Amino acid sequence: MRILFLGDVMGRAGRRAISEGLPALRAQLRADFVIVNGENASNGMGLNAAHAQDIFDAGADCVTLGDHAFDQKDMLVHIDKDSRIIRPLNYAKSAPGRGARLFSDARGRKVLVVQLLGQVFMKRAFDDPFSAMDAVLRAYPMGGQAQAIVVDMHCEATSEKMGMGHYCDGRASLVVGTHTHVPTADAQILPGGCAYLTDAGMCGDYNSVIGMEKTEPLRRFVTGMPKSRFTPAEGPATLSGVFVETDDQTGKAVDIQMVRIGGRLTQSPQGLTI
Repeated sequence: MRILFLGDVMGRAGRRAISEGLPALRAQLRADFVIVNGENASNGMGLNAAHAQDIFDAGADCVTLGDHAFDQKDMLVHIDKDSRIIRPLNYAKSAPGRGARLFSDARGRKVLVVQLLGQVFMKRAFDDPFSAMDAVLRAYPMGGQAQAIVVDMHCEATSEKMGMGHYCDGRASLVVGTHTHVPTADAQILPGGCAYLTDAGMCGDYNSVIGMEKTEPLRRFVTGMPKSRFTPAEGPATLSGVFVETDDQTGKAVDIQMVRIGGRLTQSPQGLTI
């Protein structure tokens, strides 16, 4: 199975990049399944129903959220209406929606998508992501009910993301980090066959401070005093993420490549084999 995962969509610039770039990218890569993290798509804070639909219209099969899952209040209702949207598995037990779902690609192959929130350096204490993940992996052994398993590990600490990658090695097809908006250069296949990338980066304007217009973050770093709200940068955006090919029999990854298309971080033609 050929799976494309794109990192956090950041504001209007990120949405525009998805709408304009994802259809061609999906066709070019011949992707069987596309996952997009959309938790910052609506003005940098959460995702509303209309913007979720824009991402699906561009070619996504699944949209994952994160710690800002319900910042846009209409998502509290909409997530139960659209099962293609996945919130964190270890969020509050009373939260609407689901944290894992088994999808089908166009050929009927099953792909399980799971999202988790980390605990280290996060603003609130979420449930243990490792025990939550273990329960799902026991219920869906790779190569059995699911031909592929993708885990979106949404957290601050690179060590926690790496820990989840090794924890899932041999039991998941891909563990990819989101949340920090900075793409990492450690794409690899772990010894047990799990593809891994510490952070997919963001789909947004990289002439920014992690997607936000630079003036206010810099003022706060220099003075320690806020003056105005953060606003998403709106320059040309880069589509950032990872492309993975898996073996349908075992679910293990056979290839992983980082994706950087458009904007300021475009790869050289040799950077992505299509």
